[in-house]
Amino acid sequence: MEHIVFLTGRLAEKGLERVLRSLEPAPFTWEIREIGLQVAALMTADLVRRRVAAPVAADRIIVPGRCRGDLDALSQHYGMPVERGPEELKDLPHFFNRKARPADLSQHDIAIFAEIVDAPQLDIEGVCARARRHRADGADVIDLGCLPATPFPHLEETVRALKAEGFLVSVDSMSADELVRGGKAGADYLLSLTLETLWVADEVASTPILVPQQPGDEASLYAAVEAMEQRGRAYIADAILDPIPFGLLASLGRYERLRQRFPKAPILLGVGNLTELTEADTGGINAILMGIAVELHACAILTTQVSGHARRAIREADVARRMMYAAREQNALPKGITDQMMTLHAREPYPDTPEEIAETASAIRDPNFRVQVSEQGIHAYNRDGHHVAADPFTLFPRLQLEHDGNHAFYMGVELARAEIAWRLGKRYVQDQSLDWGCADEREAQDLSEWCAPGATMKKRA
Repeated sequence: MEHIVFLTGRLAEKGLERVLRSLEPAPFTWEIREIGLQVAALMTADLVRRRVAAPVAADRIIVPGRCRGDLDALSQHYGMPVERGPEELKDLPHFFNRKARPADLSQHDIAIFAEIVDAPQLDIEGVCARARRHRADGADVIDLGCLPATPFPHLEETVRALKAEGFLVSVDSMSADELVRGGKAGADYLLSLTLETLWVADEVASTPILVPQQPGDEASLYAAVEAMEQRGRAYIADAILDPIPFGLLASLGRYERLRQRFPKAPILLGVGNLTELTEADTGGINAILMGIAVELHACAILTTQVSGHARRAIREADVARRMMYAAREQNALPKGITDQMMTLHAREPYPDTPEEIAETASAIRDPNFRVQVSEQGIHAYNRDGHHVAADPFTLFPRLQLEHDGNHAFYMGVELARAEIAWRLGKRYVQDQSLDWGCADEREAQDLSEWCAPGATMKKRA
């Protein structure tokens, strides 16, 4: 059986022991080494090397999640893996479960069509700039949304400019003339053709997205699909996803019947009717819609980022398609795969009980304030006292920082973060920004390793 040595500081030692005992019977044996450091978060690789003599009788060493330094060098020094654990002790059970079943988020099989809804009103550079942002968020195809009764004289130039920058391009119009113009300019896709306008597909090489002749007219969509299959031409079928409360449930039934009728047909869902037209946070909506798309084995979605509340719709769809793909391929629930879709709430927002925080507070012997959050409220403590309140304005006067401007400013920031975390049910960690998942531009950058444009897209057989 594997033997693991956990390194920690004095304040965290008892808590670490409680968590490890809660894992029993565990698939490993363990021991804790307190290395003469009060706060585990201050641990560094150099300090570990100085204070923990080699050799260590173990198969693996786990250091606190905030331990800084080169752990690869430590691994070579001790002749065994030295790994960072989770940043919070209470996350150890999840940490070991995750290590046992790692999720591969580099793959998906759904393309994101990102529509620029006002393309005719933008100049070419304006369209290209928007397209670059959408691609950075995870879009695979840039959709040029044409507007009724609005001339688009620079349509061809815009398509060519996007193609010159390596974009896949679709032209989205109710005008057959604009579709032909876009197709002849080199557009990869055309949205949308009906049974009556299939002749457009004969004029250009673009792949058409097929829609019903009239809303809900499944027979005309089936006929259009059969006509394209008889011609041996590529196509994508779209049964049209309707908004709430104007037929969403019925439209989901149409998609299911479309899949049953054509088991291998490429299918697109236009999700903007839900994300844009429902005043609710779009992360959860996108998660559900991408789950539906994955079950449907759809090959693409069409989305938009127009309304302010939908400003992260592309990024959310990108994360969600990867999460749902992983769940389907692992034949598992979409849990424990990634927490990037949980932007408002945390799975376990309060890792420490009030009693555990009080025990830690009683051991503090210095004037620096620690801030934690429990179900009870916000905790602020140092050697001079332990204070708890739900409102920072109630808490702050007890800290006696009237004559320490720098410390007062620092505590003001931390208490504000702590209150937000407590009220929303988010994880709070002192000296760290709150984690807003993929809703935060900064977090979006961190996803680039596995969500980069061009990351592997699995093709359906």
